[in-house]
Amino acid sequence: MNQKQIEEYCLSKKGVEFDYKIEWEATRGQIHNKMFILIGGDKEKREIVSLKCEPMMAEIYRTEYKDVIPGYYLNKVHWNSIYMDGEVPDNVLKEMIDMSYNLVLQSLPKKIKEQYIYRIKL
Repeated sequence: MNQKQIEEYCLSKKGVEFDYKIEWEATRGQIHNKMFILIGGDKEKREIVSLKCEPMMAEIYRTEYKDVIPGYYLNKVHWNSIYMDGEVPDNVLKEMIDMSYNLVLQSLPKKIKEQYIYRIKL
């Protein structure tokens, strides 16, 4: 997936907004002002996307895919960075985006979280 496709996928989720952080040279995706995705580059300007991740799953992704590394300039336990020119399948990247979005969504206060969660009445 390229950056445009990643942003479009993220924007299909409720409450997502993007901004560009000049000082980071990166695009940040947020839900209610809490970052869940960062799209930028490493020191060699190789494009990466960084996503919040459950620590156990973060290790599994890193073991399974050589293009998944501990969060670049982020908490190495809770964030993974994925090289966009690497060999991580699109469906796995989407799975990681979904996890990151849901982790941040679940961390929001209950009243705010309820604005973003669809309620189904039976």
